[in-house]
Amino acid sequence: MNNSVANTGRLAWAALRMLLVLTVVTGILYPLAVTGIAQGLFHDKANGSIVKVDGKGVGSELIGQTWNIKGTDTPDPKWFQPRPSNSGYDPLSTGSSQLGASDPTLTKSVADTKKAVAAFNGVTESEVPKDAVTGSASAIDPHISPEYAEIQIKRVAKANGLSEQQVRQLVEDRTEGRTAGFLGEPRVNVLKLNLALKDLAAR
Repeated sequence: MNNSVANTGRLAWAALRMLLVLTVVTGILYPLAVTGIAQGLFHDKANGSIVKVDGKGVGSELIGQTWNIKGTDTPDPKWFQPRPSNSGYDPLSTGSSQLGASDPTLTKSVADTKKAVAAFNGVTESEVPKDAVTGSASAIDPHISPEYAEIQIKRVAKANGLSEQQVRQLVEDRTEGRTAGFLGEPRVNVLKLNLALKDLAAR
């Protein structure tokens, strides 16, 4: 009986020591090592890929944002506009609307958005690309397609007193290709594009 109690005590003590060791290794040392490596080798990405202007953060290149007239919900014609977001680009409320393709609510929303986008950019509804009227799965996609950027060029150029060729060149220069040459689709980061536009318009 005494041997059994002693053995149980030894096993319990060994298990406790293992728990303490693994807690320190996996709960403290490993996270510190990973954080240190990330901060040392990938500082910007580890801190949210924040884009700074004059030392001040203006957004993340990984999270979309609205470009409205200040203090309103009206899109500002001076800026390239992102794709729709059912969360208002709130990073704490990501996710799609979960509506099916045939859902009347979704089809009406798409039709209304297409009409509004076409009128805002002075193009026909047939020229409006899919990403201009549908949100992404995350609802915070920071990119638009080159096609969506293209239909915005005329409006943006006029609102900023620039030539269409100048603005088109900005879009072309900031169009990212497929990842590794075959993953995903060509895309344009709206934040980076609008910051470049701001610099060009200020010259």
